[in-house]
Amino acid sequence: MHDRYGSDVLAPGWRERAAKVVPQVPAEVDLVVEVAEDGFCGAVTKREGGLVELEDFRGKRRLFPMGRGFLIDGEPVELVAPAVAQAARGRTASGSFAVADARARTALPSRILVEGRHDAELVEKVWGDDLRIEGVVVEYLEGVDLLDDLLRAEPPSAERRYGVLVDHLVPGSKESRIAQAIERGPHGRFVRIVGHPFVDVWQCVTPAALGIRAWPEIPRGTDWKTGVCRAFGWPASDQADIAHAWKRILGRVGSFRDLEPALLGRVEELIDFVTAPPAR
Repeated sequence: MHDRYGSDVLAPGWRERAAKVVPQVPAEVDLVVEVAEDGFCGAVTKREGGLVELEDFRGKRRLFPMGRGFLIDGEPVELVAPAVAQAARGRTASGSFAVADARARTALPSRILVEGRHDAELVEKVWGDDLRIEGVVVEYLEGVDLLDDLLRAEPPSAERRYGVLVDHLVPGSKESRIAQAIERGPHGRFVRIVGHPFVDVWQCVTPAALGIRAWPEIPRGTDWKTGVCRAFGWPASDQADIAHAWKRILGRVGSFRDLEPALLGRVEELIDFVTAPPAR
């Protein structure tokens, strides 16, 4: 007869079988964790003498003993010293296998276009190694409004395709209307326009990477980046303050894991589009 209760629950080893296994996570710089005891959330800035230093999004730093007592995405983890990575198993920030000693490659005529400097810097930080291997250059437009002018000045072709990444590409938006007009136009065949739903590329960085629960809601009529800086308690009086804020945000991005899936898939799509061989 089948015993639905199994074997003796007090047999040797029962404590170990019932205990939940806590995964060990290397305390790499920029890894964001939460302290289970008091809820302090921050990114790893350094390790020394069995301690790990965390910095929250306001710039406050605290030291904690390495080991258990930390959370990632609400799940307990044990922080351990990072092992020396094996070169043969190296990964790029995008998650691809790293290519060692690759020769410089002549840039392809095709391009990936983004709306602004911040978009270009984020793409470079996560996909830069991959793009250099493929010979793909990223250029920024200073606004999707200028895309039509660029296409007229430097028309795309089967050998020179453009992949375009657009902010706030949602139904009914100005960006979606511009994209639809270009796709219906004479250059649509050799242009791929994709985008993410967020107001700005800043929001493509996950809240978890910044150590916050969610991006702040900014009321209509307020410049979005200025409103974000004020919500975080950061200076926001001029463009230099906005640039400094972006550097703080970008500094929390260590790999693709710190970005929203809505951006990841779109950038990969553009890379595939501009590197595919011309159809015969």
